[in-house]
Amino acid sequence: MEFSHIPVLASESIEALNIRENGIYVDCTAGGGGHSSLILDRLTDGLLIDIDRDPQAIENLHNRFSGRNNVKIVNNNFFNIKDILSELGIDGADGILADLGVSSHQLDTAERGFSFHNDAPLDMRMSMQGTSAADIVNTYDKNELQRILYNYGEEKFAPSIAAAIVRERQIAPITTTLQLADIVRSAVPAAVRRDGHPARKTFQAIRIEVNGELEMLDNAVCDLFYSLKPSGRLAIITFHSLEDRIVKKRFASLCSGCTCPPDFPVCVCGKKPQGRIPVKASGASKKELSENSRSRSAKLRVIEKL
Repeated sequence: MEFSHIPVLASESIEALNIRENGIYVDCTAGGGGHSSLILDRLTDGLLIDIDRDPQAIENLHNRFSGRNNVKIVNNNFFNIKDILSELGIDGADGILADLGVSSHQLDTAERGFSFHNDAPLDMRMSMQGTSAADIVNTYDKNELQRILYNYGEEKFAPSIAAAIVRERQIAPITTTLQLADIVRSAVPAAVRRDGHPARKTFQAIRIEVNGELEMLDNAVCDLFYSLKPSGRLAIITFHSLEDRIVKKRFASLCSGCTCPPDFPVCVCGKKPQGRIPVKASGASKKELSENSRSRSAKLRVIEKL
């Protein structure tokens, strides 16, 4: 199995981690191992922990880093970071990286069902187990479908798309990516069909629902932060406004101090900042955009634990 993936914001994220050669680092979404390889280049007697929930990614990581005794590979969801580190006997990391995007391998492997460009089973499961995209489009009621299209896809034509899905599945089950893409195309105005692919937001919304990408993200960001040692850094790469909003808001709350009303003469809440923002949020450079179009919406945010 060839697992191809171009790491997004690679140099920026590695620099942001401020890597020490003997430190402990975690790549929460190790995938093709691109970011991980760059971290390892800077370690001597340090340790890298690679986490991914995709079993194909885990197979690739074992192959890529075979013989490296300073890499531990874990098949799990990084939302479980506290349990993962505890089971490894690690009480804190010097740096943690989480790339929240879908990997190029997942997008380009048609049978995984993430893309509307190829006909394939409607799957979208990063873990390759559990509820699939087909389960959702064939069992969720109209209101639930409309909700996830609004909330996770920011799709303004959610009512008509949800209605079309329900109508079509009464004729025959919706089982392939192109079936769903054609249903979405039929449910939106002609002008929308001419402006990029009309199924993009719907596929994003259903993928997020399948994988629970936003449901626990806020808690996960907190768990990642509190899994750092003092002066450790957490770097998160997001790919759409919903993710970025959650990360930005949580980072801001971790960096805020006193919450007493401004007219209080002295602080009574006792709250102090727990983190600081060491570098500004950044996106892909013009050079990276020209080399990898999938980096166009990527944004890197970094927080350091005080």
